[in-house]
Amino acid sequence: MLARMTSEPEQQIGVGTPDAFQRLWTPHRMAYIQGENKPTGPGADDGCPFCSIPVKSDEDGLVLARGEHVYAVLNLYPYNGGHLMVVPFRHVADYPQLTDEETAELAEFTKRAMTTLRVASGAQGFNIGMNQGSVAGAGIAAHLHQHVVPRWGGDTNFMPVVGHTRVLPQLLAETRKMLADAWQD
Repeated sequence: MLARMTSEPEQQIGVGTPDAFQRLWTPHRMAYIQGENKPTGPGADDGCPFCSIPVKSDEDGLVLARGEHVYAVLNLYPYNGGHLMVVPFRHVADYPQLTDEETAELAEFTKRAMTTLRVASGAQGFNIGMNQGSVAGAGIAAHLHQHVVPRWGGDTNFMPVVGHTRVLPQLLAETRKMLADAWQD
């Protein structure tokens, strides 16, 4: 495949004036941009994907592990390969609404996620956090979820800045299997 690559820009008919940029088309992201599968309201029965994931098989829902109060799932629109979320089963929006048991298991699953990502993919660092409320950037504000984003030295490049594009080296099903196999109970 690399033998076919050249430093010359590929000419594409009908896409405007040729320039020095090659295009990496990511049409699958249009579903995210258009809000596909986004809840229609704040209730658990208003199309919440975090409420529907647990009733699917682990493979279909991209679930890595299930606990008593929370589960770990891959992000459908990851910032980096291995980007996962820890989600309470209970439909709750605000962190202070978690029970002590939910809070403890969410913290334990976050620790396990970090260990799993280090073992399975050699992650060197992490961005971990929650966006509480839509004004804070929560894409699905009605159901709390904590992001665990693995990081590696040199994993940032021009693509997100210039092209508003993420380049991910592995399909989600492959990432799910790798991390689920490495998850320690």
